Amino acid sequence: MKVTRDFYQRSAVEVAKDLLGLVLVHETKEGITKGIIVETEAYMGPKDAAAHSYKNIRSQRTEIQYGEGGYAYIYLIYGMYYCMNIVTNKEEIPEVVLLRALEPVEGIDLMKQRRKTDKLKNLCSGPGKLCAAMGIDKNNYGMDLCGNKLYLEYQDSISYKESINIVSSKRINIDYAGEAKDYLWRYTIENNEYVSVKDKKVLKK
Repeated sequence: MKVTRDFYQRSAVEVAKDLLGLVLVHETKEGITKGIIVETEAYMGPKDAAAHSYKNIRSQRTEIQYGEGGYAYIYLIYGMYYCMNIVTNKEEIPEVVLLRALEPVEGIDLMKQRRKTDKLKNLCSGPGKLCAAMGIDKNNYGMDLCGNKLYLEYQDSISYKESINIVSSKRINIDYAGEAKDYLWRYTIENNEYVSVKDKKVLKK
């Protein structure tokens, strides 16, 4: 079952936690790839010094964040790697969730071809890696995640939520962000072997 709009129209922190265990799907001419989301980071808008929308500075790149939740915010880092974010919350509340790691479940041969590696655990263990494996790039910027090309779906059994523990820790590579660098807004599935960085602190639900 596909994730619907109302799921995304909540705070980035809420969505970031609830994304864990959902499946990211990308349908392309090359084929379909799917991965279970195992690691996310929330970016909480104008008051979050690590967010691209910090201080409400709007640009052509960040404008999609100011729309309603459920759209893809894609950007390039180091001039080489794409990162996929999910726009959350209501209009004019520019919050997003960065997808940091996936557990590959379908289209694995295509992922290996795109990533030029046979190491399964290394296919999607980082935001740039997962975009490369899933065939996500600037052409997916602004794409409606309630559409039919790039979207999220629930696993066949929703009981997985009862069997996972959520772990929280500091977000990665934001040492420039003052006190925001210490916010525990990175979420992972505890003990999952596909996360990009080892888990640190258990979040009590």
